[in-house]
Amino acid sequence: MLDRQSHTVRMGQGKHAVVSQERRVKRLGYRYGVLLIKCAKPFGKVAEHGGYMLRDEETRKIVFGNTGYEFSATLDEVEAFLEAQPKRRDDGT
Repeated sequence: MLDRQSHTVRMGQGKHAVVSQERRVKRLGYRYGVLLIKCAKPFGKVAEHGGYMLRDEETRKIVFGNTGYEFSATLDEVEAFLEAQPKRRDDGT
């Protein structure tokens, strides 16, 4: 029984942790007026490193994650980029 419980905990950490971080980064991006975009079918360089970009909601231009190739940023890099920016939105306006 102990093995089964610890196995369940380990299984839940990987996939759910990524989904949770994606939700957190999407909410954070909203404050800055950007949308998190995830590569639907990662291949080549994207599969090795990256998979995410940020797009400005107003101009629809890519603001982060397209250096060298599209979807070049990891989720951690996107989150760090957003946390380093001055806040643009405070109350959802």
